[in-house]
Amino acid sequence: MSDATQARPQGFAAYIAVTAAYWAFMLTDGALRMLVLLHFHTLGFSPVQLAYLFLLYEFAGIVTNLSAGWIAARFGLTSTLYAGLSLQVIALLALAQLDPGWSLTASVVFVMAVQGLSGVAKDLSKMSAKSAVKLLAPSGQGGLFRWVAVLTGSKNAIKGLGFLTGAALLALFGFVPAVLGMAAVLGAVLLAVALRMPSGLPTGKKGAKFKEVFSKDRNVNWLSAARVFLFGARDVWFVVGIPVYFYAVLSDGSEEGNRIAFFTIGSFMAVWTILYGAVQAYAPKALRAATRPAGEIVGAARGWALSLTVVPAVLAVLVLAGGDPAPWLTATIIAGLLVFGALFAVNSSLHSYLILAFSKGERVTMDVGFYYMANATGRLLGTLLSGLSYQVGGLPLCLATAAVMVALSALGAARLRAR
Repeated sequence: MSDATQARPQGFAAYIAVTAAYWAFMLTDGALRMLVLLHFHTLGFSPVQLAYLFLLYEFAGIVTNLSAGWIAARFGLTSTLYAGLSLQVIALLALAQLDPGWSLTASVVFVMAVQGLSGVAKDLSKMSAKSAVKLLAPSGQGGLFRWVAVLTGSKNAIKGLGFLTGAALLALFGFVPAVLGMAAVLGAVLLAVALRMPSGLPTGKKGAKFKEVFSKDRNVNWLSAARVFLFGARDVWFVVGIPVYFYAVLSDGSEEGNRIAFFTIGSFMAVWTILYGAVQAYAPKALRAATRPAGEIVGAARGWALSLTVVPAVLAVLVLAGGDPAPWLTATIIAGLLVFGALFAVNSSLHSYLILAFSKGERVTMDVGFYYMANATGRLLGTLLSGLSYQVGGLPLCLATAAVMVALSALGAARLRAR
């Protein structure tokens, strides 16, 4: 055995396998969201109707995360990982059956149901991957922070690539060929992972009880509350507001105009998410996680949340005062949202580390499931408010709402206590 192999932490092979499967899933997840959003916007759906398409996706995440932690504790992490990948393949195949001749109501209900299934799949996969890090990461010298930052940061970079992939597939091949192609690729990944999964993940225990999902730890509960408003603050402009705003600015309604708008919107959302992922991966080094005491890291979570509040508030004022869209205003919005993405990434990385640091090994899947239930609640709240706020007050109201939600997240982070 080589020195390099001996130097690898125990469970490293399982970590790589789980991460690869999670990457494949998130690529299809990002592409699917962009496909659905742009396809139905061109069919004439209003901002509120577009938000409806994703509500069941986010609601399913709330329910799934509550139960997924118990399922993983009871049946093992590989079972929830395989279930998540399988359900995403089914969701993609189902979406290919959408009939253009259906009524608007039937189309909305069908897509909501399929998106709900995809939401279940996403959170089963996410909970499995994040819990695996807690169990497999080496202890000491910031190992946990580094491993979770790499997983989370790379995941978001892959999802950003998925946004661009979805927009490109829609422009080049159309809706149905795109979703069928993604189903085939993800099915192949599922088969490969199922056949080659290394040992190292827990297989579950029969004594796990569902009531144990709800945490009694004050840090876990306050961190979960902060997570609700942090992700609500992102999705309130990210899900509907910005794509619809940019489409209105960039497209003249022609086929060529739509194609340009699709690529531009997909590229922006891809760059934003990739930047977000890159900063997440770099966060442990930037925050000196390996040498700082836990109390300082908890304090950093409060300070970074407060700094994030400023960005959407300033952007809301600029957009409101700017009047009709102009090149300088569009460039300012893009630059401001990229700054928001970088600050948001540090906040998210701190949260992802702290939930694993606060969790006890014997109930990690329960605490992670509860925490990501809060994450899904924030996305649901942000998705709903994204459509409503854009319909009522346009992009300025979306951004102002984001500022308020970040401030509420900072209040939650202020209640955390170092152990």
